[in-house]
Amino acid sequence: METVQELIPLVKEMMAQKPSGKLVKLYLVGGVLALLGVVLGLMETVCSPFTAASRLREEDAALAALRAVRERRALQAEALREKDKQPDAILCSRALANRQHAS
Repeated sequence: METVQELIPLVKEMMAQKPSGKLVKLYLVGGVLALLGVVLGLMETVCSPFTAASRLREEDAALAALRAVRERRALQAEALREKDKQPDAILCSRALANRQHAS
């Protein structure tokens, strides 16, 4: 509201000085761009809660996907460990069996 009150005396003073047509066009273009900026800022303010909610949903989905990948990797690593232990157990039991017979 303050800017509108300041704008009216500015326009009156400009008209009293009789500016050239190019200068008036320049002021009009600047005023339109400023107004457009204000409207876009208001739209961003109004729409920002909705975009923030969608970003949170996307982040939660990404975290869930990362957790699932980590769990799969942990299960695969555990399966590999168990697979590696089985031949060692068989070899150890054979070695003990041979020693018992040898002694």
